[in-house]
Amino acid sequence: MPLPRSRTGLAAGLLVLSVTGCATTPTGSAPAASPDVAPPANGIQVPVDYYRLGNGLRVVLSPDHAMPTVTVGVYYRIGFRTEPRGRTGFAHLFEHMMFQGSANLPKGAFDRLIEGNGGISNGSTRFDFTNYFEVVPAHTLETILWVEADRMRGLDISQENLANQQAVVKNEVKVNVLNQPYGGFPWLQMPQYANENWYNAHNFYGDLADLDAATLDDVRAFFDTYYAPGNAVLVLAGDFDPAGARAWIERYFGSIPARPVAARPDISEPAQQVEKRHAYVDALAPRPALAAAWHVPPRGTPEHYAFGLIDQLLLQGEDSALWQRLVQRKGYTDAVTGGINLLGNMFNYDGPMLWTLSLVHDPAVPAEAILAEVDAEIAVLAERPPSPQDLDRALTKIRADLYGMAGSSTRFGLVDLLACFALFDDDPARINRIEAEFRAVSPDTISRVAREFLRTTNRTVLQVEPGPDGAGARP
Repeated sequence: MPLPRSRTGLAAGLLVLSVTGCATTPTGSAPAASPDVAPPANGIQVPVDYYRLGNGLRVVLSPDHAMPTVTVGVYYRIGFRTEPRGRTGFAHLFEHMMFQGSANLPKGAFDRLIEGNGGISNGSTRFDFTNYFEVVPAHTLETILWVEADRMRGLDISQENLANQQAVVKNEVKVNVLNQPYGGFPWLQMPQYANENWYNAHNFYGDLADLDAATLDDVRAFFDTYYAPGNAVLVLAGDFDPAGARAWIERYFGSIPARPVAARPDISEPAQQVEKRHAYVDALAPRPALAAAWHVPPRGTPEHYAFGLIDQLLLQGEDSALWQRLVQRKGYTDAVTGGINLLGNMFNYDGPMLWTLSLVHDPAVPAEAILAEVDAEIAVLAERPPSPQDLDRALTKIRADLYGMAGSSTRFGLVDLLACFALFDDDPARINRIEAEFRAVSPDTISRVAREFLRTTNRTVLQVEPGPDGAGARP
């Protein structure tokens, strides 16, 4: 699964803590959207300084002196779904190419520099962005900014590096998908079945033939088109001096020439009006599996926040309604998992999205019996608004998740939210209003959204059948 790459691992665990500080009005040429919901007095308050360089690069600074480290993230607005036709898997391939050396750093020097200073680094490809990040001791920040600017300025694009990474990515597909039980289930297959628009429905990991067909000219054109400063955001979170950081950013990134930003393709998805059913045989799967997915409301709308609460009520955690019904009471499975955006969270994407649940189940239990129980639990929520106690529990879980992301010891969750709100909404300070948006959702709105979106005609069902051969090979 191409997130994150199999490189230096992140520090384990999350430190859930209170995030303090004052949100500032973004400065420079990129004004923030007018906040329509005030943040709660005791909610997350992250310092946000937002501006743009002359070449279009967005910059977000969020100082925090609690730990003597800095997390640097560079996000480019190119991901799985917006990669060019005929080049499936190319966004992910290029993520690997970014670690193959740059103008002043030969192959391998990047890793040695980061790790030699006690830092960690990684990168990943998601639906709507590709990201690169480092967590490093605070005193090395200037060096890391120079490193990232060197990669943005120009890669060492060679036939040798391309051939090497084509082989690496193809092997990753084989190891993580083709030769694994339930490989790609449901995160890779479900979008292909549930969506109609090619951009949302193609094989994100890449067809092996498309990966083989990539040429050196393709790589150079891809870099020039999507890795322009105007198509990126740089985020710093941690122990640094804002004035000094601004000077370094201008010194190393400001001189990178501006390039035209590629127009985004039409990724809109037609409304689903009829339930879809698909099944395939997985020769390696020991038991049958079932997944169901529904299209969710547009990101950032009141209905979207309502659906985030629905996700908590129905699916997240052992106290959720579907876990209690399917695992505790019925015993159909030992776990039911899923959520909004299986490749991230409900905030770090920008386009059509699915809410997906999946489980591996007892062979004696028909899929129809499981779906009937799911429908029955959805009907309860659609017909009767959640109680104050249930809603408060869902809000508490949301708050814990937000503090887990914003307060992680690596600060990566914080960087991710700031980067995505800057890249997709031009408003990284939105992070300080998320909690209030959830609290503004009424119980009646939750039931209405459940009725409108959790209908069977908005659903795609995917079944995995265990079998001795590869009949019905997965896509």
